[in-house]
Amino acid sequence: MFTNKQHLIPAALGALAMLSIIALVLSLVKTKDVTLPPTVKYGIVFDAGSSHTSMFIYEWDSDKENNTGVVSQTLSCDVEGQGISSYASDPSKAGESLRECLDKALKVIPPAKQREVPTYLGATAGMRLLREQNSLAADQVLAEISKTMQEYPMDFQGARIITGEEEGAYGWITINYLLDSFTKYSPKEHTWVHPEVTDIFGALDLGGASTQISFIPQGSVIKWNETSKFTLYGYNYNIYTHSYLCYGQNEVLKRLAKELIVESSSSTRVEHPCYPKNYNETISLSSFHTSPCTSHNDSHLSLADGNVTLEGRGNASGCLAAIRKLFNFSACSQSQDCTFNGVYQPPVSGQFFLSSSYPEEKSERLRSYCASANYILTLLLDGYKFNETSWNNIIFQMKAGRTDIGWTLGYMLNLTNMIPAEALEWVKGHDPSLWSAAVALIALTLALGLVALLMHLWL
Repeated sequence: MFTNKQHLIPAALGALAMLSIIALVLSLVKTKDVTLPPTVKYGIVFDAGSSHTSMFIYEWDSDKENNTGVVSQTLSCDVEGQGISSYASDPSKAGESLRECLDKALKVIPPAKQREVPTYLGATAGMRLLREQNSLAADQVLAEISKTMQEYPMDFQGARIITGEEEGAYGWITINYLLDSFTKYSPKEHTWVHPEVTDIFGALDLGGASTQISFIPQGSVIKWNETSKFTLYGYNYNIYTHSYLCYGQNEVLKRLAKELIVESSSSTRVEHPCYPKNYNETISLSSFHTSPCTSHNDSHLSLADGNVTLEGRGNASGCLAAIRKLFNFSACSQSQDCTFNGVYQPPVSGQFFLSSSYPEEKSERLRSYCASANYILTLLLDGYKFNETSWNNIIFQMKAGRTDIGWTLGYMLNLTNMIPAEALEWVKGHDPSLWSAAVALIALTLALGLVALLMHLWL
């Protein structure tokens, strides 16, 4: 029945005709580009402060807004114990102290993503002071931290001591990012818009060992070599930022105690005007050895291993006078563009966010509330030169929404500018209605072709 090959020629021609029809139909179908959804990226930053360490996990889409990731905080974890500088005599414990938070990070970040997570540790004023006092110990602490973090399946980028200016500038970025000062989504325009520069906030950070101020200066007489430049969301920003080491609250209180002891006529009992009346505290003179802020030699004080009892007097005016002695205001010679210790600063302008854990009510800080209040007032009014009017522009707050205010988010946000946005993955898509019609037509053509072939072969 099928011995004559000439019978197959019409069938082959029929098949070719059907393929031609299919190709013609597909060429008529309209296509459109389809963008696959961006993947989620993660980043981890450890804030190794002078009194404690915290870990923050951030996430953002790989498709970034004007080349800066849209970052949100996923998790925060407080490391048990004191700051990493406290492990100078036993550096291995510094690394071990991070394990609990690192283990929590592995539970939050999907396993498939973990090895690509950039992980950083930035140490601030506590380690800056340790490096001044004992650089070898500081290096050993960071080495042990690096050793521990490299054991985890993450892209560890290093542990380092950041400068005070970096700390201030990244804190400034954090605040303005959280307040939508850099970019804001406009429902009306269905796009991201850039707010006015006047909506940019200044940042004040009162830490334990240092304090920072960062803001965009106004006016034409500005020493631009004193500013830092950032590019965020396609816009350039020049900000003034300065960090004052040894002027964080913990160090100021220690310096205050030392100065009171130096000025006292007694070697064992010293009046403390800032402590509540009838409150006594006994401290060891050797404790002043632990920080470069108080360890310098003083001819009036022998830093031996003796003890001194500080007796509270509850004298507010005396407390203010004692605090002011810790600031060298005479070095500025009444200049309005100078804070203290001869440091240049343009006049403050605009609104400021002040972040500090010290305004929080904690029982162990009750004895220092008078000293802390006078320290903050002296720093802000006499140092940074806020006045009765501009004081109202300071907002005291620790969080914006669910995100902590600090330098770590700004650090991660700036680093995402260094990570190239993933090339958008384009796939060829089709209009759904035309595609359905094309499939139906192809199916009908194949069915008719098959029927015609069978009839031809059997006839």
